[in-house]
Amino acid sequence: MHAMQYELTLPADYHMAVIRARVARVGHLLDDWEGLGFKTYLIRERGVNGSSVNQYAPFYLWDTVEGMNTFLWGGAFQGLSNDFGRPSVRQWTGLSYEEGGAVGSPGRSAVRRRQPVPEGVELAGLMVDAVKETERLAGEDGAVFAAAAVDTARWELVHFSLWGHEAPKADGDLFEVLHVSAPGRERLPRGRQW
Repeated sequence: MHAMQYELTLPADYHMAVIRARVARVGHLLDDWEGLGFKTYLIRERGVNGSSVNQYAPFYLWDTVEGMNTFLWGGAFQGLSNDFGRPSVRQWTGLSYEEGGAVGSPGRSAVRRRQPVPEGVELAGLMVDAVKETERLAGEDGAVFAAAAVDTARWELVHFSLWGHEAPKADGDLFEVLHVSAPGRERLPRGRQW
């Protein structure tokens, strides 16, 4: 499993209705994308739920590298790059994935928490803790799924959770979900990924 996200931080006076209309128009195009576990079409609006920015920030869980690369190099990503400029694409190696009790329901909110991996920490123990946090989040009421992944170039952990309601029990950046494409949900490996 591979996690991926890019963030388009937009001007403070940007009309987020433009992003909403874009997702309504093209969101379905990844509903059957080979190699994609999940794509969550996420936004944050300045002044809403504590956000200081307007942002479009889709988050992906890929079950194959080929699916991810076909998306990035096969033309689908080019449309976004043509319209907004090519964003930096963050990638993390999967540590854990768990489905929650609300799996199959439409996601309404998502939480992403990034945290540095401290220098000198025992890595195996920290990664086991990340797996336990995934399990805890997935066990909360309204959780659709939870995942953890690590970027070993920046030594950063990311915890991501999708929720079927607007009041998730998770710490981090809160996003509104505009659409979810989940063609390969059933192929994502459950539990610890090593």
